[in-house]
Amino acid sequence: MKGSVYRKDGKWAYRHDVAPDPLTGKRRQTGKAGYATRKEADKALRDSITGGEKGRHVRASRRTVGAFLDEWHLAVKASVRPTTWAKYGHLIRTSVTPIIGDTPLQELTPVRLNLLYAHLLESGRVRPRADQPAGLAASTVATVHRMLRRALADAVTWDYVPRNAAEDARPPRVGRRAPTVWTPEQLRTFVRHIRGDRLYALYLLVVTTGMRRGEVVGLRRQDVDLDAATVVPMVPRVVVEGKAADSETKTDNGRRPRALDPLTLAVLRAHITVWEANRADFRHTNDRLFCWADGSSIHPDSVTDWFQQHAKAAGLPVIRLHDGRHSYATAALKAGVHPKIVSERLGHADVAFTLQTYSHVIAGMDAAAANIVADAIFGPAETPDEGHVHESVHDGEDSPLIYDEGEGENPGK
Repeated sequence: MKGSVYRKDGKWAYRHDVAPDPLTGKRRQTGKAGYATRKEADKALRDSITGGEKGRHVRASRRTVGAFLDEWHLAVKASVRPTTWAKYGHLIRTSVTPIIGDTPLQELTPVRLNLLYAHLLESGRVRPRADQPAGLAASTVATVHRMLRRALADAVTWDYVPRNAAEDARPPRVGRRAPTVWTPEQLRTFVRHIRGDRLYALYLLVVTTGMRRGEVVGLRRQDVDLDAATVVPMVPRVVVEGKAADSETKTDNGRRPRALDPLTLAVLRAHITVWEANRADFRHTNDRLFCWADGSSIHPDSVTDWFQQHAKAAGLPVIRLHDGRHSYATAALKAGVHPKIVSERLGHADVAFTLQTYSHVIAGMDAAAANIVADAIFGPAETPDEGHVHESVHDGEDSPLIYDEGEGENPGK
């Protein structure tokens, strides 16, 4: 395809041939103006020609970022989880459209996105509470970036733009913090403190299975098999923009049966007995096990608030309910449970994610592993024979040399 770059109205523009008209065979051209430098126009020309050679031509359009995102959000509704779709809508309405919504989509650049991220980090919170900073957390801004990268990838596929500007943008770095966890002794203290609480069985499930908050809050009677002593959370209850809603399990492994220990099974059985009596008395139809006596739903955020109140009353460090899940995983790994089993019980997609998430725990088990392997090889009573171990005399610059006398004068060879 032939093309050229030229000056127009004090700026730079390009034009090039495209495929001839399929009906008349006449020559056709496309182009765009308004570039500040010749270099920008040259790059745009090359991108446009490349797109045309691949059979994809981007027509000039004044479609705005806001209009595109509204269209895209509706188009992807059937292909994402309901909670993800709701989260995307919230981010579009609060963090993107008010700031760059009027920007023409074809003029969106990586620099523009970087400026958006900087603004959100500094003052992106819509209604900050007294104890909150004005800016959004880096993790939230990173989520905005991932959403825009996905949306703009679709814009390229739909021939709205020639390239994905988010691919070259720089979202904020999000550091992974080590989770705050309770020790097994602290977990035991908490369990003893909450005996008799209406949600005793719920909190015990978190402590002994590592289930997520949404999984335990959304647990239904049909998800529990008392005879097999297993539980399979199928419809998590999550919070979207402050409102509780049913969701889907995060991974396929989230739908695997989790075995229950005898204590948890007994407590859950007793809870179900009371739940069935309440259901008969109030004639409610709520299948969720953790609800009020009359069947009214309990908001997941309330469960977290009560959990933290219990922790404070028990004299324990106040942690998130999700950190109870981390406490379970940490205790299981330190107790020697194979990471693959821990991964499956947590409902992780694969064991690699589990190892990455709890790398701080695995690292602390290194010394114990060294001793276990040594005991397996040498026997627990075996100790080094000091008569066969020597250090070479050195002047401070050479390293100590440790060798067995039976290997001769040059053991390193």
